[in-house]
Amino acid sequence: METKTKNEADVFLTPAAVEEVKGMILRKKLGNAALRLSVDGGGCSGLSYNLHFDTEITQNDEVFDFDGLSVIVDKKSGVYLTGTTLDFSTALVGGGFKFQNPNAKQSCGCGESFST
Repeated sequence: METKTKNEADVFLTPAAVEEVKGMILRKKLGNAALRLSVDGGGCSGLSYNLHFDTEITQNDEVFDFDGLSVIVDKKSGVYLTGTTLDFSTALVGGGFKFQNPNAKQSCGCGESFST
């Protein structure tokens, strides 16, 4: 499986998101785990974002490198995530991971689901 650089990526992670994910991998002692971004059916608006750690890469996955962090996106989810930026904020109110998806026609109030 070929890993693409962040300059070749269809999805983007801000430096804050990369730093937070790398820190989580270290704190949880997950070794060579990668961040998997995916889209599943469900949620308030029809589709929901999914983030989890993974060590398995299949032939249906694309892998992107963000400053040493591997990010996996399956091709089906990639259709919905093209151009999406994942950000992280440490704000007390409204902090956490946030998706900025140009494909989303509608999003729910929590920002965890969307429709196209």
